[in-house]
Amino acid sequence: MRPYLKYPLLLLIAPFYGLFFCAAQDPVLDSIPADSSITDTIVIRWEQKKIKNIRRGIRLQSPRVSFVGTKPLSEKPKKFIPTSFWTKENEFGLNINEVAFVNWNAGGDNSITALGNMRFSRKYKFRYINWDSELRLRYGLNAQEGRKLRKTDDFIRLASTFAYRRDTLSNWYYSVKGNFNTQFTNGFKYPDRESPISRFLAPGYLFLGAGTSYISEGGKFNLYTSPFTLKATFVLDEALSQQGAFGVDEGEHVFMEVGFLVTNTWEYEVLKNVTMSHRLNLYTDYIRSFGNVDIDWELDFVLQVNKNVNANIGIQIIYDDDILFDEEVDADGTVLNAGEPRIQFKQLLGIGFGYIF
Repeated sequence: MRPYLKYPLLLLIAPFYGLFFCAAQDPVLDSIPADSSITDTIVIRWEQKKIKNIRRGIRLQSPRVSFVGTKPLSEKPKKFIPTSFWTKENEFGLNINEVAFVNWNAGGDNSITALGNMRFSRKYKFRYINWDSELRLRYGLNAQEGRKLRKTDDFIRLASTFAYRRDTLSNWYYSVKGNFNTQFTNGFKYPDRESPISRFLAPGYLFLGAGTSYISEGGKFNLYTSPFTLKATFVLDEALSQQGAFGVDEGEHVFMEVGFLVTNTWEYEVLKNVTMSHRLNLYTDYIRSFGNVDIDWELDFVLQVNKNVNANIGIQIIYDDDILFDEEVDADGTVLNAGEPRIQFKQLLGIGFGYIF
């Protein structure tokens, strides 16, 4: 059988297919490149007219880029620094007070006092984690005419708090906190210089515990409460250990306590260029004397004169029932009266130099 008889339907539509194919051909398409596309957009071109009046100073020519007279950059381009969630601050301060007399009718002794302090702060904050660490060092000396050099201030303080919160909207954190305090050199009850009443790591205090913290958005206010805090008192000097100083048993070097700790730090700008810094530490022991609170409170005001000159006014109050005063000892070394705890008070006033780097 012939092919066209085998498919009668194809035979019927073949003429119409040919007419449709021929009508779809457009001779204009032959002049258009293969990679061009045709749209139905209508382009209207305005008639171009020659400018009759050319303003003075206008140059009708193609712009050219010229590097003649180009000077190098006065400053080097800044390098790209990726975003860091660490905040660091290093601070050095030196306060000097001096009094000098020459033929002064009212009398007086020449003296000079120097107090140096350093603070290193490292803070990390990103979403759920807040890690705040600080190291503070302070040492002061006084030289007065007619007497030997004396120490006026001395401490080493290291504090670190690691906090975690469940969501980014809350200011409450689960926290783990560690504090360590001691001093650089021997301390004396002047004018006695033979029997030191304190040394490096005698005493030394270590606080380690876990609890909750409320930290404000800017980090200026921090309230920490810990229902379980370990307090260790170190007296590594043999002579002070034999005396049972700072609460340790005679001959022992470490005294351990478990108790409740509350700490609070707050920094606030009271007036323009006047900043208040507050630190409070409260601790009570569960086992020996629950309810008897050890207090360590500092309040400082910094008056910023300019970038590098400031004035400091501060006080510190300490009460610890393990630190006893007015001990009475017999001639043969027998302790007649162990003494009693007292409130310790320190006041600071100075004008000096400060540098932050």
